[in-house]
Amino acid sequence: MTNHGYVGRFAPSPTGPLHFGSLVAALASYLDAKANDGKWLVRIEDLDPPREVTGSSTLILKQLQTLGMNWDDAVLYQSARLSAYERILQQLESREYCFKCDCSRQRVSELKGVYDGRCRSRGLDSNPGLAIRLKISPKTVRFADGIQGVFTQNLEHEVGDFILRRRDGLFAYQLAVVADDAEQKITHIVRGYDLLSSTPRQIYLQELLGLPTPSYAHIPIVVNELGQKLSKQHFAEPINLKNAPSLLISALQFLGMKPPPTLIRAAPAALMAWGAEHWDIQRVPKLAKMTW
Repeated sequence: MTNHGYVGRFAPSPTGPLHFGSLVAALASYLDAKANDGKWLVRIEDLDPPREVTGSSTLILKQLQTLGMNWDDAVLYQSARLSAYERILQQLESREYCFKCDCSRQRVSELKGVYDGRCRSRGLDSNPGLAIRLKISPKTVRFADGIQGVFTQNLEHEVGDFILRRRDGLFAYQLAVVADDAEQKITHIVRGYDLLSSTPRQIYLQELLGLPTPSYAHIPIVVNELGQKLSKQHFAEPINLKNAPSLLISALQFLGMKPPPTLIRAAPAALMAWGAEHWDIQRVPKLAKMTW
């Protein structure tokens, strides 16, 4: 029986095919859902057209299926959710939680990434080319990560007022991910350590909107020999599905599991079944990054 009290998800951006790092993230979220008799959903985060590669969404879904990771409901595409994001933004604006901002990325970068509230009281109008930021109250967010332990962040001192809609008119990740996790009734999120520092912003936004907060767990990110996260930007090689069994064995080992040698030539479905049966999230290394 499926435990509908547990709903997990994998949410790739269609910037290219899966590489080993994204395979590990998909596998961790899938195994945690299946080990808990839960549902596993897939969301395509296609909100940034300039970064997207044509055909990547279809390719990623085919890769997941070939690897034995089948989702339990319709795939959600963020590009189809723009009106929902707009409604949430209007709701926040009506409660005077937001303000317009014309600060450049360079200026914020010079502040070491912590926004200083410059535009809070400037009263900028709604001309095109203005970002919309969320006002942050002096608040420390603390939560228990399922892998990394207790994480604490003072939003005012470590982040500042953060963007909900960018200057180019595109909705920001923080707004979209909170809206979509609520829409899909996500209860558990297993994802990469690089998103750990974003979690307090999402919890803060969930609290403002009266939305439930999922349980979070952040696995180590996969890095190359230079310590760089595997990504298209750093020329990560796409996974070769001809080597699916060995890739899955490597991914299971990366997550702290010890598949027996008898599985080295097993079909992906058999590896998924073994992984779900033996999954223990506490075996995942409590590290920020690991080299593959």
